[in-house]
Amino acid sequence: MTHGDEIKIFYQRHLPHYQPLGNTFFVTFRLAGSLPLYVIQKLKSEYEAQLKLISGIQNEKVKRERYQDYQTSYFEKFDSVLGNYKNSVSWLRQTAVAEKVKEAIHYYDGKSYDLITYALMPNHVHMVFAPINAGRFSEPPKSGRNGVSTYIVAKILQDLKKYTAVECNKILNRSGAFWQHESYDHVVRDEDELSRIIEYVLNNPVKAKLVDKWEDWKWSYCKFLVD
Repeated sequence: MTHGDEIKIFYQRHLPHYQPLGNTFFVTFRLAGSLPLYVIQKLKSEYEAQLKLISGIQNEKVKRERYQDYQTSYFEKFDSVLGNYKNSVSWLRQTAVAEKVKEAIHYYDGKSYDLITYALMPNHVHMVFAPINAGRFSEPPKSGRNGVSTYIVAKILQDLKKYTAVECNKILNRSGAFWQHESYDHVVRDEDELSRIIEYVLNNPVKAKLVDKWEDWKWSYCKFLVD
């Protein structure tokens, strides 16, 4: 598998997360304090300025395409800043902490979700999974608020983050927030996009110069590469 140059990821921040039942999700969550407030504010300011420009486009199709393209660009920029910020907290560099998070991710596999892939980075986590009893790539239900559930993925991440926060804080002999409250999610549209996202996740440690080959990173997994 090679690193894909064109990774199309629809990214949302400070917006309602689109979480229809019956889908596969790409999620990213980071450690509390992994980026300073001034960096977040700068990124947010740029984000809001671009959205304002896009909102002025009259053609709805062009507006939607520009918006989706910008979400992709914004996610990649944010992830790059997160991965390269030198003064970031990096508790996941500690083997015992990373092992606890890895253990928890696998514990929920088959219980809350069908785990597809993940990569633990020093200050954030990328995961791809399909919630249990929500068939992958199927159409969302027609009932409810536009067939959208804001609960299913949020609840999965809440359980995972709550447990690991408590256990990792014990290891670190600290208290307080462990994970940043906000998480980021994207609905995987089809098998082609799933392949591109898997490449993105597995190559994240390579991009961050943590290893030369994705196969050498201890803190990643892909079910399609396991017998």
